[in-house]
Amino acid sequence: MREEAEPMQTPLCPLAAALRKLDPEDGEQVMEYLKTHALLSREKALLQASVREQKKLLVENAKLKTDIEHLKTQLHDKQKRRSGKAMSHSCISSASTVPDKPAPPPVDEAPPTTSSPDRSNPRRRRKAPPTSDCLPLGVEPQDEVHRLDLRVGRLLSEQPHPQVESLWVQEVDVGESRPRTVVSNRGLQQLPGSLPGSLPGSLAVLLCNVKPCKIRGVVSKARLLCCSSPDSEITELLAPPTGSLPGDRVTFLNFPGDPDRELRSKLRLFERLQAEMAVDGRGVATFRGCGFEVKGKGLCRAPTLTNATIR
Repeated sequence: MREEAEPMQTPLCPLAAALRKLDPEDGEQVMEYLKTHALLSREKALLQASVREQKKLLVENAKLKTDIEHLKTQLHDKQKRRSGKAMSHSCISSASTVPDKPAPPPVDEAPPTTSSPDRSNPRRRRKAPPTSDCLPLGVEPQDEVHRLDLRVGRLLSEQPHPQVESLWVQEVDVGESRPRTVVSNRGLQQLPGSLPGSLPGSLAVLLCNVKPCKIRGVVSKARLLCCSSPDSEITELLAPPTGSLPGDRVTFLNFPGDPDRELRSKLRLFERLQAEMAVDGRGVATFRGCGFEVKGKGLCRAPTLTNATIR
């Protein structure tokens, strides 16, 4: 009975017993080495599993970030559509509040009675409120400067207008497959060679979504923005920041939005907004104090003028 209980008090695996029989002196050290190796293998397996789990979590995090960005884009688009609808609704509401002039009553008109009015009488009909671009007569223009498609262009060539001595014809690269033809006032060439921006190869700022118009046989497809000072006879082209490329859009930080495909000439949007465009005391072109900006490259400026008008 004593011999049977002894193995229970000091249990040994068959491998340890075999090693002790084979090598009584070093068997214990070999056994310790095997135990250490087994522990290291187990820790390595746990570490590998942890690394796999970490990689899996990184992949899931990247997917979540992509989903979040997609949802942000959808939310931004919805808010933009809602703000556009709200602006349209407010414009229509303000248009409906503009009273029409009542038609003078005819001499032979019968006195009013309590019966329902005669809807077939055209004299009693009221004109429908104007809804053209949400700008009825007497309503001040909103912050619509984002509707202007202002771009950087490079002057490729210039020559006198074939029929009008006071006009000048330029070919301008605005980042499209073909250059645009622009008809401008010849006052830009009053001082040849001394006006920055008036020579081929110079950069300028153009309004590109104006309706093309034919000027004495030449179709002008854009408008050059220039600046002039009442204290000086000099007229300069508005210059984009250094590093600008043809086709770069000129935007306004405080007035975000996308430009119209083409401005309606009857609305004269640029002419209405032009009154609030100016070159400040530092020579920076501004709209209501917000600079003309090429994103990531800087502000548009007048080459030499300050406190000037933009036209």
